[in-house]
Amino acid sequence: MESIQLLNTAIIKSKEKKIDNSYEERLSKINNSPAIEVINKSISMLSESQKISRDQAAVQIIEAIRELDSIWTDYVTMEGIDRLKTMLKGTATH
Repeated sequence: MESIQLLNTAIIKSKEKKIDNSYEERLSKINNSPAIEVINKSISMLSESQKISRDQAAVQIIEAIRELDSIWTDYVTMEGIDRLKTMLKGTATH
């Protein structure tokens, strides 16, 4: 059990090193981008068309984007696994 705790702590600490501490600057930059301006308009349009609050519309948009990202992550992973299987089959027959 102690080994698991040590590994978990090590994983968390290693991720901490990868964090970009300029998040305030990055947040300000993205907040002022044309993409966020368009997303804001999309939130308003979805809110009006579905007769829901802007908060609900924002959540729906984020959930849709996350689902798309998840689908493509799964797809790319499966493609990679299939290629690895094909490569391994090729080396096993030689």
